[in-house]
Amino acid sequence: MLPKELYTKIQRLHFRTKYLANDIFAGQYLSAFKGRGMEFSEVREYQPGDDVRDIDWNVSARFGRPFVKIFHEERELTVILLLDLSASNRFGTRKRFKREVIAEVAGLLSFLAIRTNDKVGAILFSKEVDKFIPPQKGAGHVWRLIKEIFSFNPPSKTTDIGAALDYLNRVIKRRAIVFLISDFMVRISEKDLIRSLMLTSKKHDLTALKVRDPAEKSLPKVGYVRMKDPESGVVAMVNTNDGIVRKKWEVMIEEVDSAILKLLNKSQVPLVEFSTDGSVVEPLTAFFHQRGMYC
Repeated sequence: MLPKELYTKIQRLHFRTKYLANDIFAGQYLSAFKGRGMEFSEVREYQPGDDVRDIDWNVSARFGRPFVKIFHEERELTVILLLDLSASNRFGTRKRFKREVIAEVAGLLSFLAIRTNDKVGAILFSKEVDKFIPPQKGAGHVWRLIKEIFSFNPPSKTTDIGAALDYLNRVIKRRAIVFLISDFMVRISEKDLIRSLMLTSKKHDLTALKVRDPAEKSLPKVGYVRMKDPESGVVAMVNTNDGIVRKKWEVMIEEVDSAILKLLNKSQVPLVEFSTDGSVVEPLTAFFHQRGMYC
């Protein structure tokens, strides 16, 4: 049984993401993610304005008047959310924790999927895949997904994105729309991840969503602070007023971000960035708009 405070938080997020999906992003998702093609549906009599290229000449000859072929989009798609629930996402210095942003983005994408009759599933991971939620339809399924993100405690605190991608490629056989949602706070070498990224981007429609907190990019000046790495458990006393310390921190974060961006670009995987002190609406709107222009 969930604690009352946690249940209330999940319920609020559930209603908010449902509202955003129905009222804000209603047509953008459809424009950005097309179906698998056009499928023949039926024929009807020709009406002024119909494209003459759609005339079914065989049927028209049989009935002595023009008929046109009607097609509809083969819409049903599968959306898979790869959700990084490692310990570094239980961090936030502004409005909320990174994990809450991950939950909101995941909930919004889930509602966008089910409102267009697409299936949605999720892979929760840390150092390894911790839970697989098979693709399904329905608002109740989205509720379960959001609840799992908030309540699930992975046994490991560290992160292995490559392992999650490899698992995805094994269990999801047909092409899917995949969103990899993580803070990407990992030091990696190219050889560790490039193979998995490139294989996934060829097999599926992959997009990376990065969630960060402003304090991760630039240390706030608050004097001596006892800091603990949430994944390794290492504790250190840090003087955040020290200019050298602050510069080293910024260089380290820049190196991590540059390495991730290099791998994503090489794998032709688009990147969307979110912050704990901002709305999820603007980044997703820009992404859907840009993608819809080239679809």
